[in-house]
Amino acid sequence: MSSSSNPSSTATLTPPVGEQSTQKPQQPQTQPPAEQSNPTPTPSSPRSSRTNRAISISAPHYHDHNTVHHPLGRIPTGASRRSTNDAEGTGEPLGRTITSGTTASRRHAPDLSFPYLTTDISRGGITDEYRTETRQGFIPMDDPDNGLRPVQSRLSTLHGDRFVLHDTEKGAAALKNKKLVTWLENDPENPRNWSNFRRWLITAIVSCGVIQVALSSAIVTGDFEDQEEYFGVSSEVIALTVTSTVCGFGTGPLLWSPLSELLGRRLLWAVPTFVYIIFNIPCALAPNIGCLLASRFICGFFGSAPLTLAGGTIADIWGPEERGFAIAIFAAAPYTGPVIGPLIGGYIGKYAGWRWLYWVNMISAGVVWAASLFIPETFAPALLKKRAKKYRQDFCDDTYVTEQELFRKPLNEIVIETLIRPFEMLATEPILLLMSLYISLVYGLLYAFFFAFPVVFGEDYGWDDAKTGLTFIPVFFGVGLALFVTPWLEKKYSAKGDQVTPEDRLPGMLIGGPFVPISLFIFGWTAPPYVAPGGGSWVGPCSAGIPFGFGMVLVYFSANAYLIEAFPDYVASALAAKTVVRSAAGAAMPLFISIMFRHIGNGPAASILGAAAIIMALIPFGFAKYGASIRARSKRAAI
Repeated sequence: MSSSSNPSSTATLTPPVGEQSTQKPQQPQTQPPAEQSNPTPTPSSPRSSRTNRAISISAPHYHDHNTVHHPLGRIPTGASRRSTNDAEGTGEPLGRTITSGTTASRRHAPDLSFPYLTTDISRGGITDEYRTETRQGFIPMDDPDNGLRPVQSRLSTLHGDRFVLHDTEKGAAALKNKKLVTWLENDPENPRNWSNFRRWLITAIVSCGVIQVALSSAIVTGDFEDQEEYFGVSSEVIALTVTSTVCGFGTGPLLWSPLSELLGRRLLWAVPTFVYIIFNIPCALAPNIGCLLASRFICGFFGSAPLTLAGGTIADIWGPEERGFAIAIFAAAPYTGPVIGPLIGGYIGKYAGWRWLYWVNMISAGVVWAASLFIPETFAPALLKKRAKKYRQDFCDDTYVTEQELFRKPLNEIVIETLIRPFEMLATEPILLLMSLYISLVYGLLYAFFFAFPVVFGEDYGWDDAKTGLTFIPVFFGVGLALFVTPWLEKKYSAKGDQVTPEDRLPGMLIGGPFVPISLFIFGWTAPPYVAPGGGSWVGPCSAGIPFGFGMVLVYFSANAYLIEAFPDYVASALAAKTVVRSAAGAAMPLFISIMFRHIGNGPAASILGAAAIIMALIPFGFAKYGASIRARSKRAAI
């Protein structure tokens, strides 16, 4: 991992080189005199915010739309490698000459820090503005490597070319003098230039936030019997305390995702989580089942904010070649939290009573929330928009902008993008639909275990809730094993450089997928009555958690990355669709799993789920062979 930059070598926020100001501000002494005296803005020398190596430019190149340019050779300095800015950790070696004439054909990996939901990418396209460091602090709109480039999908051609720079009469002329504000070289305000300690601290807080919220969905399973008795309801009704929370997890991101692009991440780390904490109070003091279920849904809705923000926050602060282990931790966090829930919930319910399940959840949420208040703003578009505004005010120059400011979508289009497009893509994109179904099955099986384990260990073995909660410990071992594999998968993917394709994200699913049905068959057929309870017979069904935890994390990590790579220009909508389907499965499983295991037996019930897992495990093998041809016929997938 790259070390933090030296503050003494950073450039101050002075007007970009070559720009005239009515206030005639003093130029930084670190800039060459030739640049200070040059009244004409020259294109920046892009630098990686992770490797901090410049790219030498072989000749001056001025961006005039009325001039036909010859290709400009860009040669890497030394043996440096410059990584593209992506969401899941690809690295693009700059080991060949790149000309302005070939830039459009280069592969640009998706970036989770790009405001996809609130930017009109059909007009403005995509830009690397938010990840580029330049000497001047800006790039021209038509910069061949990091400026605006059109969306690369069939949909952009089917609906006509709306890309603004292709409209030479109106669009290009109106934007000719606009400058996209970027990071300065070694910029201390660039989150990826912060110290490793600071970035790991933020990663730890973010991961704890995800674990805590995920824990809240399952901690209530630690004492269902007392809640059933107090409210006078059946086990199926009390299971709705889990279902309602997970439903909130599925609907909340539809609001928090666009708000985080408009307001930044820091505000949303603080406000929704505080509301989530407060609504644990009516859960703990609920006088009736209606109050409890309504409060649980509100907790899930507002508590989903950390689940929505965590991945983007990690992508904000870690470069592609650095974030392997950080992403591995994030991939495991949503599945680790629910496992901790029954583990501690059983003891809380046994020794303190069911109301303390909610009090303990509220206390733990409050501790994590207090830590999250120290997370600074990490969202690059929000930070650079603030800087652009400062430039415009300080230097009386309205040409400093960010792409989001120029091409922000109106509210009605944001609503369509958030609430309609995810479901439209589910209906028209087979890759998204099948991957979402696979992820939802694995996520649903995790919640299925929360209700199947009490049947096997509570009813068949006669264990109490506290002892039954301990049976989830093997799942942790499986998750831990997966944490060693995911960085290796990331490294193998990044090593392919320019030759990488979205299908190169599938090996994690190919490896981990078979372990899920294996765990189900072990669980079902080593449980009573097939193996008589007594002695060490509990080891069989308990050990099923190891292969399940291992396969669960690998499937989620790989499938999530594949969707991001397959839909690089529609990342937000694809992930929103996946989240809704995943949460629907997690919410549905608690409603019938207990009945299923009691009525048809442990072996047959587990075998039905295992058969479904086998069918789903074939999906990535099919995409490994036919994924490229399917994407070629897709409207929105990468081409």
